[in-house]
Amino acid sequence: MRASRWKAWVVPLAVLATAGVAVPNLPARAATAPDFGPNVKIFDPGTPVADINAYLRGISAEPEFSTDRHAVYFKPGAYGSATGIVNSEVGYYTSIAGLGASPTDVRITGALHSEPRQNADGSSDGLTNFYRSLANLSIDPIQRPVGADAERTRPEGVAPPRTMRWATSQASSLRRVDIRGDLDLNGAYGATLFGTTMADSRISGTVDSGGNAGPGQAQYHVRDSQIGGWTGGSANLVFSGVKGAPASDLTGRGITTLATTPTSRPAPFLTVHEDTYAVFVPKARTNASGVNWATDATAGTGIPIARFHIAKPGADTAATINRALASGKHLLLTPGVYRLDGPITVTRPDTVVMGMGYATLAPTGGRAAIEIGDVKNVVVASVLVDASPGTDVLVKVGTGADVNIGDATSPTTLSDLFVRVGGAQAGSARISVQVNQSRVVLDDNWLWRADHGAGVGWTSNTSDTGLEVNGTDVTALGLFVEHHQKNQVVWNGERGRTIFYQSEFPYDPPNQAAWRDGTKEGYASYRVAPGVTTHAATGTAIYTLFTDSTFAGAPAHAWTTVEAPQRAGVRFTSLTSAVIALGGGIRGIVNTTGAAVDATRPNQVVPGFTAAARLASYPR
Repeated sequence: MRASRWKAWVVPLAVLATAGVAVPNLPARAATAPDFGPNVKIFDPGTPVADINAYLRGISAEPEFSTDRHAVYFKPGAYGSATGIVNSEVGYYTSIAGLGASPTDVRITGALHSEPRQNADGSSDGLTNFYRSLANLSIDPIQRPVGADAERTRPEGVAPPRTMRWATSQASSLRRVDIRGDLDLNGAYGATLFGTTMADSRISGTVDSGGNAGPGQAQYHVRDSQIGGWTGGSANLVFSGVKGAPASDLTGRGITTLATTPTSRPAPFLTVHEDTYAVFVPKARTNASGVNWATDATAGTGIPIARFHIAKPGADTAATINRALASGKHLLLTPGVYRLDGPITVTRPDTVVMGMGYATLAPTGGRAAIEIGDVKNVVVASVLVDASPGTDVLVKVGTGADVNIGDATSPTTLSDLFVRVGGAQAGSARISVQVNQSRVVLDDNWLWRADHGAGVGWTSNTSDTGLEVNGTDVTALGLFVEHHQKNQVVWNGERGRTIFYQSEFPYDPPNQAAWRDGTKEGYASYRVAPGVTTHAATGTAIYTLFTDSTFAGAPAHAWTTVEAPQRAGVRFTSLTSAVIALGGGIRGIVNTTGAAVDATRPNQVVPGFTAAARLASYPR
């Protein structure tokens, strides 16, 4: 580790509360470790591997809707060896990260892996392997089955030499991960999964997503990374700014490749040097390609932990959090569920709100979770939101008084923001996320009206729309929006751009009459307002699985997947639509253009799906 990485991060106490000051080049000062609460575990290189494995395996079996949360950190150094590997599955609501300035500062020999589940019919899937993440560490992969899986006749945890498995679906990002071998995103025996986001990562070997013949990852978004190669294909694999990415191929593999990512901003991350903690907040990148793990002043800003209010569930209220924010503090949400009686309100520019271990905001009484005022350069990262009944907008960026507020060089960014309506608890909302600012970056957002769990039903967890964009020049990277009851996305602002979009229509319209947009069958998933003159989206995958109407004997249909004005400046490329199973289908891909998909006309374009159609570009 080079000490020079850290010098600019240490700020004299006299200037800790001052924004925008020049940071002197001083040696690091030791400090007492912050109190992150009982749900954060920090390992150092002296910790026995057996203790590390015991702890990780002890938290790996949380149920899907558990209220427990876990953050695990590794201080810089080496962990494990060829004869004593770090080896555990990573379970629900667990984030694991290194505390170095670079991923190479924490080197693990072994595997932090996620495995598919085995079903009674002999199949495997990870369709609900949500809410787990790895970040800012390096892994020399050696993987073995653990726990109950090791006792199976066919353990899922077996893997080829120098291979680690990450068989997950939504909300399970890989960020700043350096894997010195191969990465398997599928499963030992093939599994069905629904993809997530990989960013700012380097895989020296080959990534295998499965799906060439049978199940696999139906979609994945990889950006600003470097890979040794990629094998597999399915509905929608999107690469932007990825060195070593495969060429675009819509004939069978469902691959879309862009040489660069036009606008992106890596997520902030926690670091430590000699027990001095800080949060590094990267700057935005333009036309990015490959990894950039620099942490000098050209790459971002280090914020000492003393400038954060460290919140704890049960101890902090909306009032205590908002007082701290108003006083000039940033916010660190330690792991847990925050049942607040009002929204977290951000009224100062340049504020960072960062969660640890899937920290969850569950506001009561139909209140919003986060409201960002008309201020620039706010960063929200690694936060899960649960709606309560009667919510209007759960996360609001800007008041709407001036949608032109925003900064292209320091855009307000929502990274790894996940919103649920139902599932964990009864809840409803009109809109999950509303963007009333310009030049905002949405980075790996899953906005989910739950299809299973608590409070789920057509008239119970009601929700009109996942995302509404009213600002200009807003960019969405890795956008997942599912099951809302009207348009999943409504884009009213000019010059919007989406790179990768995954969506499912609601499963549960009881019949077609209950799900109509005026005279049209159902609603388009992605709607661009009629007055918009410039918009671009690439790599969309939109599916149906109509359960209730199929079982009622009259399967529903959607009239299209994308509704947009037919103008030269409004462009869609690499679009896919499909019927996952059961009845019904989709009449068109963009407006009335593109082939229909219907359960009665299977063509197996996408392995494992009943029917699928692709449209290379619109307008043609």
